[in-house]
Amino acid sequence: MEDIVKKFEHLYQVISNQEFLRMESLGGEIPFFIAAFDPKQQNDVERAIRSLKNKLETNGIPVLELNLYDIALELLNEELGEGEIFELEKTMDKKEFKEALQSILDINEVLIPKIKGMIDTASAKVYFLTGIGLVFPFIRSHNVLNNLQNVAKKAPTVAFFAGDYNGYSLELFGLMKDDNYYRAFNIANYKLKK
Repeated sequence: MEDIVKKFEHLYQVISNQEFLRMESLGGEIPFFIAAFDPKQQNDVERAIRSLKNKLETNGIPVLELNLYDIALELLNEELGEGEIFELEKTMDKKEFKEALQSILDINEVLIPKIKGMIDTASAKVYFLTGIGLVFPFIRSHNVLNNLQNVAKKAPTVAFFAGDYNGYSLELFGLMKDDNYYRAFNIANYKLKK
């Protein structure tokens, strides 16, 4: 098990650094960072994310948290009515239900425009992408990341990912390869200039 306190102290040191916030030293790459963690530590990580967000904001670094589960639930409630998604789930088999969710939450037509609206109205210096594991399999992390790079340009994005990221592929829960994704940096490897 990873030391969460140590991991999040590193995250604070990196994210609060002006070089990181100004998106310098990226070699022309997009400012996307993956903070992978052991899925068994999900509850501890969620508490640590809240604490990190509060610490950053207290120190003048506004954070926009983009929780995919919360965003998806909000969009589903808007489209179907409050809580109706749970009634719909009872009447469909798993495959049909997944396809219905993917249709309602279309990445290009619905989800990314919603996130773009949130980004455009926020004055954040960093974006946190959370809830990735909670929306699997109807929203795939590599699809979100590939599309998000077109709208999340004003600030660095840190995606909290329950699984493994080796710089080439995302493995959700450390078990399921989600597809190759080369455009993000592993924030655990980010070195601050002295």
